[in-house]
Amino acid sequence: MMAEKQVYIGLMSGTSVDGIDAAAVEISGGFSAPKCRIIAFENLPYDEAMRSRVFELFAPETSTVDKIGEMNFVLGEAFANAALSVMKKGGLNASDVTAIGSHGQTIFHSPDGKVPFTFQIGEGSVIAEKTGVTCVSDFRTADIAAGGNGAPLVPFTEFALFRNDEKSVLLQNIGGISNVTVLPKGCNANEVFAFDNGPGNMLIDGVVSVMSDGRLRFDEGGKIAESGEVDEKLLGWLLEEPYYSLKPPKTTGRELFGALYVSRIIEKFSKLSMRDLTATVTYLTAKVIADSYREFIKKQTVCDEMIVSGGGSFNHTLIKHLKRLMLCESVRVYTGDEKGINSDAKEAVAFAL
Repeated sequence: MMAEKQVYIGLMSGTSVDGIDAAAVEISGGFSAPKCRIIAFENLPYDEAMRSRVFELFAPETSTVDKIGEMNFVLGEAFANAALSVMKKGGLNASDVTAIGSHGQTIFHSPDGKVPFTFQIGEGSVIAEKTGVTCVSDFRTADIAAGGNGAPLVPFTEFALFRNDEKSVLLQNIGGISNVTVLPKGCNANEVFAFDNGPGNMLIDGVVSVMSDGRLRFDEGGKIAESGEVDEKLLGWLLEEPYYSLKPPKTTGRELFGALYVSRIIEKFSKLSMRDLTATVTYLTAKVIADSYREFIKKQTVCDEMIVSGGGSFNHTLIKHLKRLMLCESVRVYTGDEKGINSDAKEAVAFAL
């Protein structure tokens, strides 16, 4: 059992590289049934210069050891500042906080290579030194060392917080990558399973950014996709991606669905407008999620509802597609906000827990 009440801070930066989510969380109860109360939450966006420097590290041809080493400490400062900011917002001192859990910023993830590995930056020692609070920052590497895939990492907390004795639930996160946690009705921890469906916002953001010459970073609210038409030829080509047919456990990331993938789409279908390209990859994102439920989950666990969190939960066109596709599978779809869950804060809360 943990102490009656303790305060932890969770820090998260995902594959979209939008910024740092920071949550100060009061946690009580044992690990079998924890209770979490968000004291304060903030999202601190990266400025464009910082974001560009991080993106340089994703490609081996532009990533060098000196750049990686420098950005490891630069982002450590940024994560520390995020922790200090959320502490100030919550009226907390360092002595009030038991520990900080920082996911870091993934720059390369290779769980299936000859030597499985994953690499996050945002130096935990810098966070600890600057905040005066113990920092844990090796979540993904620890999971791979233990024989896991290093992702998704949130299922433990989703089991602890959302297990339901009355119905089976899908907890669907749509960040840069889409990943799902399956909580069968009345499950124990060993019955929970999770995997990456495929791209989340990553292809949508990539297409919008390239086609707008960098003026836009994402399709706010899904408005661009809503104004376009799904191109069946492009959709068919995209659905041939071998990742979708791989059986779980499986994870993916920017190494597959990043800038080169987006370039191939735009080059091969150069006659399509930004609106139609965006509409098609948005629909693809929803379809891949629905297909993965039918192929890999439904045969084991027939689910009653899906709760969607992450940045994709605010893309109304994506959610509209997902609700229609999942209704065909007799699964009702809700956003986290519709369920009273802070969709932005969920992953930061998870790393606190």
